[in-house]
Amino acid sequence: MPKGESIISFEQASFEHGHNKSILHEVSFSIRRGKKYTLMGQNGAGKSTIFSLITQKLKPTSGKINIADGLSIALSRQAIAQNERELTVREFFSKCFPAKVYDIDPKVDEVLEIVNLRGHEKVHDRIVKSFSGGQQARLLLASALIQEPDVLLLDEPTNNLDKAGIEHLTQFIQTYQKTVIVISHDADFLNSFTDGVLYLDVYTKIIEQYDGNYFDVIEQIAARVEKENSKNARLAKEAIEKKEKANFFAKKGGRLRLLAKRMREDAAQMEEEQVDVRREDKAIRPFTIPAQPNLIGEIVSLKDKFALSKNQHLLLTGPNGSGKTTLLESIVKGTAKGAKIADGIKVGYYRQDFSTLNFDDTVYDSLMAVMREQDEQKMRGTAASFLITSDVIMTKIGNLSEGQKGLVAFARLVLERPGLLILDEPTNHINFRHLPVIAKALDEYEGAMILVSHVPEFVDQIRIDETMELTGRLHL
Repeated sequence: MPKGESIISFEQASFEHGHNKSILHEVSFSIRRGKKYTLMGQNGAGKSTIFSLITQKLKPTSGKINIADGLSIALSRQAIAQNERELTVREFFSKCFPAKVYDIDPKVDEVLEIVNLRGHEKVHDRIVKSFSGGQQARLLLASALIQEPDVLLLDEPTNNLDKAGIEHLTQFIQTYQKTVIVISHDADFLNSFTDGVLYLDVYTKIIEQYDGNYFDVIEQIAARVEKENSKNARLAKEAIEKKEKANFFAKKGGRLRLLAKRMREDAAQMEEEQVDVRREDKAIRPFTIPAQPNLIGEIVSLKDKFALSKNQHLLLTGPNGSGKTTLLESIVKGTAKGAKIADGIKVGYYRQDFSTLNFDDTVYDSLMAVMREQDEQKMRGTAASFLITSDVIMTKIGNLSEGQKGLVAFARLVLERPGLLILDEPTNHINFRHLPVIAKALDEYEGAMILVSHVPEFVDQIRIDETMELTGRLHL
């Protein structure tokens, strides 16, 4: 089939989830062969739902979704599923195929080479959960590539990747000859390959389609919003003037009443002509993570190298696979050699895979559970500041988007009042508009903090007192 033809199209497609919750409303757009697209939208807008509709895991409530005959589609998910963490690498990749694949090991080796996750003969029997977060991100990408799809769907593929990993992924996408659709909040990464943008508006439930690279499209959107605002302001002003004249002429009586009537009709027409301006994504409100009261002396010590007291922040660095997540987990569990948390210290632990959250809990129960003194009004107020509204709060954690899970995790930290904050890649899945607000809260946190992040622009906004580098890679 020729490059550039339409291979996927949505025709007036709508989708409702749960109790008549609208995600899409009469959406129409098309995907062309060999093109690379960015799918944008606020956390919880339904971007991952679009992917599920494309893979036909979900069906539209109304309208049509057309998929070209014989088109193969593979999805690189945001995270390893809980029920896949105990699988071996061989079992993990075997699940990518509908039928048993004999002698799958060479295929696995080939895709691991592509994603720069080189191994040796023992890697096939290694347990998935033993890999670092960055290595798991590469496994997810490889699980899509091994299917050799015509359309590659990438859901937040840069999460957990270090600089080298992002550079490798960027080069791969740039040279990939087939169709790619990417969900990401990394603007520079997106701009390096994007041919067009699909923007899912969380308010109107429709998709706006734009041509051009990422930065050009952002400028187009800004220019359109400014133009629409100017037009609305002019129409609103003229409508007010018409109404004022209509009121004046109506009081005169006689034929002037007819003129007043026409003026009111003109004013109503002007109000109808005002367009719905695309509203910017909401950012979370500024917040503070209160520190545990009465913190005195050393809060945590690490391998005779660092001892953190109140208001001290440590950045833990190192490439993917160097053991950062493993170290953080062992500190929390109390199994790290040479590391000790002082007695009575409350630990607030933000895990990159959200495994500290019970996916069967509702958001309501999850937030109430961490409060020393349960106060529903305070809990709901905190939740609202993280865009967790009344229509979301009774939802099970497992049914939230990854971005929404991240916001719930931050809301829990606010309600927990920890003395020690341990954060493992807290920018993953989070809308870029929220990141300055989160960075400011971490910068001002008055307890002890250990942070892991591969996003320099985020770290640069946070006060860091010490840096500890892990250089010993955990080889495959």
